[in-house]
Parts: sequence; structure tokens; C-alpha cells
Amino acid sequence: MKKAILLLFLSLFFLIILPDQSHASANQSKIILDGQEVILPSDVQVTVMNKHVMIPIRVVAENLKFRVNWDQKSHLVKIQQNSKIISLHVDQREAKVAGKPVLLDIAPQILNKSVVVPIRFVSEQMGLSVSWDNKDKIVHLTSSTNNSAQTEDSTPNSENNEKVSLKHINEINFLNNQLVVSMDGKVTPIISHLKDPNRIVFDLPNTTFGDLSQPLDSGSMGKLDVSGQPHVSEVRYSLFSRDPDQVRIVIELKHANTIQVNHEFIGDQLVIDLNDTGDFESPIQEPLAGERGRKIVMIDPGHGGSDPGTTSISNKHEKDFNLALSLKVQELLLKEPEIEVWMTRDSDVYPTRTERVQLANKINADVFVSIHGNSVLESPQANGTETYYYQRSSSKELADAIHKRLIKAIGLKDRGVKDNSFQVIRETKMPAVLLEVGFLSNISDEKAMLSNTVQYKAAQAIVDGIKEYLSIR
Repeated sequence: MKKAILLLFLSLFFLIILPDQSHASANQSKIILDGQEVILPSDVQVTVMNKHVMIPIRVVAENLKFRVNWDQKSHLVKIQQNSKIISLHVDQREAKVAGKPVLLDIAPQILNKSVVVPIRFVSEQMGLSVSWDNKDKIVHLTSSTNNSAQTEDSTPNSENNEKVSLKHINEINFLNNQLVVSMDGKVTPIISHLKDPNRIVFDLPNTTFGDLSQPLDSGSMGKLDVSGQPHVSEVRYSLFSRDPDQVRIVIELKHANTIQVNHEFIGDQLVIDLNDTGDFESPIQEPLAGERGRKIVMIDPGHGGSDPGTTSISNKHEKDFNLALSLKVQELLLKEPEIEVWMTRDSDVYPTRTERVQLANKINADVFVSIHGNSVLESPQANGTETYYYQRSSSKELADAIHKRLIKAIGLKDRGVKDNSFQVIRETKMPAVLLEVGFLSNISDEKAMLSNTVQYKAAQAIVDGIKEYLSIR
């Protein structure tokens, strides 16, 4: 009798002190969506409640590119799939699908600040085939058609093989409404705008983290310090999926502003501009009425201020080279009686690219020239001068005129005149070019580019090219 009582006591003791096995196993659970593992934030889990597998609805919906709206006050979740709207309340078993009531097996719950719903609901109402591997604690989800991120991620680029080889991210920064991602190759970001909270999602296919300077947690996730940023509350990044690898970067916005997103590669950096089109006010001084008999030339020293640009082989900043050469171009243009010269900056400050474009368009410049230095630190043998224009034949004519003189004047390798979609030459309305004078990452190019004598030769070549295009003798 005493033995039976003792056994009963021990059984009750272990039932009380041992954790719920369903929740304990949830920590090791995984979600496999269309064959790819979904990387979950550290505070988001798959769990089991009353024998029902519960899945975080926001994670799945965002992976499938559905729109998710969360009303904190009413605890209402709305999920939109094309014209179909699914509404459900936390702690209520009745949901609505396209306005019709649907009874759930178990009410949605809030777990670690995330809304979780029964997997059967996900299966029946969101068009997924679902299976649960109880042994390995894995949820397998298969959509009728793969989401857009997976489709683009798995489709090779027919024009080049850049998406075939795995790219590595080495640094991520956010400055002056610009996300700058340093990496060892080019990819095409897949950009999504999501609401509640308002955020912009950038998926980088066939990409993983290299020797990243920022720390990652155990879940291959990290955050940037964006304190003081007027429009952004958080920038987070993660290894979003594996096999194939895909990095996701999420920018969470403070306000429901209208944000225009532009992206381009400059050297080894993917630069993404976030332009708030709702309340833009340029800090650049308003132009005075120019002397209409003269041609207006705008010179744009790239980068500046908090944006140093790339780094030279001897650890000098591109922004300083850009400004030094641009000031020499300004000095020579001021001697031309038929030219009125404007600068986007004449000191170490940072006007955004949108502000540079808007100023050039506002003053109706006749010519726009953006001056830069190139760099590929991983390939120090890369060298030479290249000039970029965007589509317009007038821009191509200006590019040809400057490039041929620049090559002759400074003698660096001729890398040609190329068409590319850089923002400052794409959105300006006048003939516009972007000059990559040489490679600061190449020891020979850098020596020439930082020479005061060579800079004056380059400046004169730029001025002569501008004058040729404008038919000024």
C-alpha cells in the first residue's frame, strides 16, 4: 500500500515539474515551404496546443506574398489573397472567409507576440497542401504555385549566370534613407511592400552571409542600429531560406508614408534608395534665376558626408576623390563665359541622390555630370576608366565626348562607354553621364587618381568634352 502511494506521489510530482512535451518539442520544429526551410525569428515557433499543430500565420502569409493586417485593439487579423479576404480573431473559433463564417478546430492564440492558427485552417483556406512529421517535428507546406520570390530565385538569368553562383554579403549599412549592401556579386532584389506594420522587404536570391561585419544570432538573424532615422524604426536581416540560400532584409517604417524605392549597383555595393515622396523638402538652397544666355552645367561629386562611398587600396574615401576632382572641374568651368556651373555639393555634405536629381531638373540644367571612383577590393587587378549613360541618345553623345578625352588625358585602361540605370542619370531630364574615372582599389590607378597633376588633366578633359557636346569653342 505504501509503495503504491509512493508511486502515485512520484507520478504527480513529475507531471507537475516536467514541461509540456508538446511545447518543448516546438523549439526544434521547422517549417518547410515549397521545399525550402523558412527561417523563423527566435521568438516565433511552431507549437502544439490541445493536440492541434499551430503555425505562425504572419510567417507563412509573408512567404506566400499575402497581405496581412493586424488590428492590435480588436485582435483582428485580416489576410488578403488576391480578392479573397480571410478574417479571424484571437481567442475566437469563428473566422470569416470571403464574408462567410468558418468554424476553426481551435481558436487563434497569441504566442510570444505572434498570432498562431491551426494548421488545418492554413491548409483548407489558404490553398496549401499540409503534412506534419510528428517524429521530426516538421511542417511541410506546398502551395499550388510557388511564390514570386521562389520563382525568381530558381530561374537563371538568361543574359548572364550571376544568379547561378552563390553570392556573399559582407556588410549591411543604412544611412540617409539608403540601404547599402556590400557583396561579392550582383543579384536582382525582389521587393515587396507590406502593411501593419508598414515595411519594405528585400529578398536576395542565391545569396548568403559571408564574413559579415555585423553580428548574427543563433537563428542567422541580425539588426542594424537605426536610432535617429526619421522614417525607419527597424532594419533587420536574416538567412531567410536554405537550399537555395536566400537573404531577406526588412525595413520597418515609422509612418504610412509613400516610399519610392530605387536600386542600383555601384562597384561591389547594392544601393537601395528609399525616397519619401509625401513630404520631401530639399535642403539644397533654391536656385536663383540664371542668366538665360548661358548653358547650365551641373557637376555632381558622388557620395559625401555620412556616405563615404567606396574605399581605396590605401583606405582613403571615394567621397574625397570625387570632391577634389569636381572642384577642379568647377574651377575650370567658372572661366568659361558661356557656361553657368552648379554643384550638387561643394563640401563634405551628403545630399541624397533624389535631391541631386531634383535640383538638376528644377534649374533645367543643360548637362549633368556625376563624378565617381570605382573599386573592387576583392579584385585589385581591375583597372581603367568607364563612362555610363542611360538610354537617351543625347546622353550617349555626351558620354562619348567626355570619355574619349578622359582616356587620352590620363592614360588609364579604356573600359568603354556603357548603358546603365543609375538613378542620377536615369531620372535627370537632361543629357547626363556618370564617370568612373578609375579604380581606387588598384594600386596604379589610385596613385594616378590621387595625383593633383592628373586630377587637373582629368578636369580639363571633362570640361573639353562638355564644351564639345554644347558646341562651345
